[in-house]
Formats: sequence, C-alpha cells, structure tokens
Amino acid sequence: MSAQRGVLFDLDGTLVDTAPDLVACVQELLREAGRPEAPRAALQSTVSHGARIMVSHAFSVPPSDPHAVSLEQDLVRRYQARIADESRLFPGMPELLDTLEARGIPWGIVTNKPTHLTEPLLERLALHARAGAVVCGDTLSRAKPYPDPIRHAAATLGCAPEACWSLGDARRDIDAAVAAGARGLVALFGYLHAGDRPAQWGAHGLIRQPAELLGWLDQEPGTRLDASTV
Repeated sequence: MSAQRGVLFDLDGTLVDTAPDLVACVQELLREAGRPEAPRAALQSTVSHGARIMVSHAFSVPPSDPHAVSLEQDLVRRYQARIADESRLFPGMPELLDTLEARGIPWGIVTNKPTHLTEPLLERLALHARAGAVVCGDTLSRAKPYPDPIRHAAATLGCAPEACWSLGDARRDIDAAVAAGARGLVALFGYLHAGDRPAQWGAHGLIRQPAELLGWLDQEPGTRLDASTV
C-alpha cells in the first residue's frame, strides 16, 4: 500500500447540505397529516441519522412503529422526486475539493445513505466523476459505525486507512474512522444536535469550516484533539 494521503467525506451534513430538500419533504408530510410544521432546526439536526429518524422525530413515533416505516417510505418517494432541487455543497467545500485535486490528494465519500439516493444526488451535483471512491450504506454488509466502509474507501483510493482523514458530523462517522485506523475530524458546520458533545467522540480534531481541513493534512498521525481546550 502506498503512502498516498486521502480524504473521506460523509455526505449529508458534511459534504453536501441536503437539509433543504429533506426538511421540505417532511414539512409536506406534516401539513398533509394536518399537523403544524416542525421547527426547521430540530428537523435539520436529524438529517444525518436518516429518513426513519427524521419522520420518527417529526411525528413523535418510535422508529420501530409501523407508522414510522410507512412515513419513511413516503418521505423517500418525495425526496427522490426532488433529490437536489436545493441541495448544494457546503460553503467553502467547492474550494476545498479544488485544492485537494490540485494537490493530487484523492478524496472519496463514505455515507450510510443508500445507493439509489446517493448516486442521483452526486450526478445532479456533478460530483460522481470527481470522487475517487463512493461507499454507500448498502455497498457492504456493514455500514458506519463499523470500520468496513472506511477501509474499503481507503483501499479504493489507493491509501492506507492510517493515511486518510475522515470528516463527518455524527458520532458514528468518528467511531468508524477510529476503528478503521483513520484520522477522524468532526464537521461542526454539519447537522449536530444541541445535545451532541463532539469533543468527547475521540476525534483527532474539530473543524468549523471546510478550509480548516487543509491545516490537518500534514499533521503527524498521533496528533489528537485536547478535549479540555474545546
């Protein structure tokens, strides 16, 4: 395995701001059910956890409830119809990707979003041909927080996991990165919940905007975040 460095991004809430389209679909479901719309911030904080958690939170039903399953299916159907009407790369992310590519640093995507939703989104945003690896929630038998997707993506990029930085906005992103031997960074600009404590997730560091990732690329593998200073 070469010593080539690589960067892996979570998708929703890290690489792409998908909340506008997903939240709009949930609000439609609420209105049609005769319910008031939910606060946008509350819904946005659930986006990174998937469609089932979004509708479970919005309708106050357990994720295992049959009604939640039905709502999830309806949400996915609506979302497919507007997969990238308003979704865009986060501010600063286009410049970061351009810089990585200019430096010859391959990058990829590791998401728990299923393939049938990931691929059309990436195609609409002209990202599919640029990403050196795309690992979806159903690509392997296990998704994040297991390390398998990180290891698979790193191998696809031609990198050792230890030479990869993995950026995400949920604890499972960091758990997967650490378990794989990669270096995890928390995207504070993503969809964190008010109760999240990212400084306690075991990440190497926290970044407030995409450009800050560049400052970490040349850090020694053992460099880690001092949570007491955050």
